[in-house]
Amino acid sequence: MTGIPDDYSALHDALIAWFAAHREDLPWRRSRDSYAVWVSEIMLQQTQVVTVIPYFERFMARFPTVSALAAASLADVLKLWEGLGYYSRARNLHRAAQIVVAEHGGQLPPDPAALRRLPGIGRYTAGAIASLAFGADAPILDGNVIRTLTRLFDLSDDVSQSATQGRLWALAEALIPAGRAGAWNEGLMELGRRLCTPVSPQCPICPLADHCAARARGTQQERPVKRRRARTPHFDVTAAVTHRNDGCLLIAQRPLDGMLGGLWEFPGGKREPGESLRDCLRRELREELGIEVEVGEQIGTVRHAYTHFRITLYAFSCRIVAGEPTAIGCTDWAWARLDELLEYAFPVTDQKIIAMLRDGSGQLGLDLG
Repeated sequence: MTGIPDDYSALHDALIAWFAAHREDLPWRRSRDSYAVWVSEIMLQQTQVVTVIPYFERFMARFPTVSALAAASLADVLKLWEGLGYYSRARNLHRAAQIVVAEHGGQLPPDPAALRRLPGIGRYTAGAIASLAFGADAPILDGNVIRTLTRLFDLSDDVSQSATQGRLWALAEALIPAGRAGAWNEGLMELGRRLCTPVSPQCPICPLADHCAARARGTQQERPVKRRRARTPHFDVTAAVTHRNDGCLLIAQRPLDGMLGGLWEFPGGKREPGESLRDCLRRELREELGIEVEVGEQIGTVRHAYTHFRITLYAFSCRIVAGEPTAIGCTDWAWARLDELLEYAFPVTDQKIIAMLRDGSGQLGLDLG
């Protein structure tokens, strides 16, 4: 019966040969420089390849070395990352670069255990850097690899469970071909991305088809097994586009240790049960900046989905009626003209508000009467 060979050699040869013939020409594959591999792996976390390519090219042009990244300001790094999402990746990358310069002479350590001590580098990323850049026999396990392995071995355990994760890591390690871990790991990722896809896997042209237990049993569409997700929660959120008589707008910097940390925004926050949108905005501005505002016309509405929740953001024109801005619930604040906002890094929701203001579809409503 079709199955996995005991010594895995047929698997290794088939996949590595397929990858050599079909590997996509991606910018981070043109060099095995550990810094380039590191940046690409961080950017590719939970983000599609086509989205990452232009960001990677701009990032490497601006920060071509670990030392260049370490010397940059966090604001510059976040601005270049703007729109890529999951901003903790950028903050950790910046902090890790400073550690590499200070403690490792500007060179990433080749040992997976040492790599994992750096901010933002977990077991998968350490294995990817170690195997792709340094040739270490280190395993990897990401979403694409999990899907490929559960089909290859027809594993019916729930992959969201920690015990299953442990077994998959052990399997990934057992599968590593000595001295060829980089090609094998990259081949597994490429196979999962291009052929062994979540929907409609292309089994007839898969190089591992003859060894795939799920294909032999007709269960490939049922793998991997995952716990059904809970319903995605939704929140109403408000934002104050607060202006002065000179046309400058008030923006606040989010706390560095929270979601979207370090990015700038039009201040506001989540509506509490039983609270009106305008009452929410007045409370948030009081708690965040110590000011009282008069809430005017609604400028626009932005809907956005994050990984674990969705929001509807309501932006209102406001003006200060008491107090002076003070960084109470934020890291910093600033007044900026509309054209100066381009110098700051904003979440995608606030970028959409700025776009409304720039194209005239969102009016400031200066006469709040």
